[in-house]
Amino acid sequence: MNEAAPITAVMRALADPTRRAVFERIVGAEEITVVELTRGSGVTQGAISQHLKTLKQAGLVAERPEGRNVYYRAEPGGLEPLFDWMSHYAVFWRSRFADLRTLLKEIDP
Repeated sequence: MNEAAPITAVMRALADPTRRAVFERIVGAEEITVVELTRGSGVTQGAISQHLKTLKQAGLVAERPEGRNVYYRAEPGGLEPLFDWMSHYAVFWRSRFADLRTLLKEIDP
C-alpha cells in the first residue's frame, strides 16, 4: 500500500456523520460497549457494529473483550495521520494569516 493509505482510511472513516458521532461518543467515554453506543442513538446495533469495524480498521478505536461484552476505547495514535496531513498545510495558513494581518493593519492602522 502507498503512504496515503492511513490518511485515506481515517478520512473515509470520519466522513460518515453517524460514524463520527459514534467516534465522538467513544472519545467522551473511557470505555463503552456496543449496547451503550446503541442506546439513544437511533441506529441499530448491527449498524453500530459495522461503524465500529470501520473505525477499528482505520486505527481510531481499540477493543477489549470481557466476558460477553466488548469494550471500545479511542486509540490515541489513531488521528495521527490526519494531524500529520493537516500540519503539512499549517505553513500555508500561517503565511496567509500573516498576509491578512498585514493587510488589515494597512487598511485600518
